[in-house]
Amino acid sequence: MGIPEKIQAIKDEMAKTQINKATEHHVGLLKAKLAKLKREQEESKSKSSGSSVGFDIKRTGDATVVLIGLPSVGKSTLLNRLTSAKSAVASFLFTTVTVVPGMMEHRGAKIQILDLPGIIKGASTGKGLGRRVLAVAKSADLVLLILDVFQPYHLDVIKTELANIGISLDQKPPNIVIEKTSDGGIGVSQQVKMTKMSVSLLKDILRVYGINNARVLIREDIDSEQLIDFVSGNKTYISSLTLMNKIDLVNQGFLNELQANIKTKIIPISADANININALKDKIYEKLDFIRIYMRPKGGETDYKEPLITRNGSTVLEICNKLHRDMIKEFRYGLVWGKSVKFGGQRVGLHHYLQDEDILTIVKNKGA
Repeated sequence: MGIPEKIQAIKDEMAKTQINKATEHHVGLLKAKLAKLKREQEESKSKSSGSSVGFDIKRTGDATVVLIGLPSVGKSTLLNRLTSAKSAVASFLFTTVTVVPGMMEHRGAKIQILDLPGIIKGASTGKGLGRRVLAVAKSADLVLLILDVFQPYHLDVIKTELANIGISLDQKPPNIVIEKTSDGGIGVSQQVKMTKMSVSLLKDILRVYGINNARVLIREDIDSEQLIDFVSGNKTYISSLTLMNKIDLVNQGFLNELQANIKTKIIPISADANININALKDKIYEKLDFIRIYMRPKGGETDYKEPLITRNGSTVLEICNKLHRDMIKEFRYGLVWGKSVKFGGQRVGLHHYLQDEDILTIVKNKGA
């Protein structure tokens, strides 16, 4: 029996199984097996096609932001406003047929903006350039969902297509830790009591994915689907902002009614009329959660004029990678002054977490 037949057999089994307390363990295992088979099927398709899914785009700058929307919502015009890029703009559908990059410089940060081809309903199943477009979004740090003020209902289409390819917007991954071991079976420690899934189901799901020996720490009350997403790697968690474009064509009353009918908080803009573009730049910067690190050469003065911009939660290791690819090989220790240490000039290692406005000195090995 091939993978498609196995998938259908599991779907048939799930369809005829009544979901209740007595069957939740069985259904949870079926979901785990189904997710595993679907992932294997996708990997098989990628190998047989001889090419990877997505466009070949090199990440540059301090973060990457993608523009996603249906055709002709104004993505290209917005890219041109935010950056110095020259993305083609026209009044007909599908003007952009590849990914157009641009660089937005704002408050010291260099932010890569990618204008993606417009998606359509069914993009996640391969319609148009759908899967290639959505695959680029998976590697982004922030997604901008762009809507036409006269077609706000497209928001549901965009979110559905993103969800279908495994992109979870504005959610955090389950707060659990799974540390594989060489023996001893599966041990589970609960900092938070599990109420949505039994320990036995958790262990059986892990075994489906070949994890037979592990230490598991539960920090959040999760259900079986969250565990499956975590173990399988099927979900990508990305922040988003929702933009309502072309507001220069409507009045404030129209906008107020739109916001009242849309549950998601929207940012009103007009790329064509250059309305709220600077405010949008601020929102993008804030959503990316940047911190500033001031570098101090050993025996020198701190450079307060040009801080190194990085994401909140970065370690000294990430800073070394930003500075030079060989820096880690030459690294001996770091000296930090600021909120992340107990005293100024504290010696730290590569895995020390930095905080906003920390001062960092990197001390290299002798002879480096």
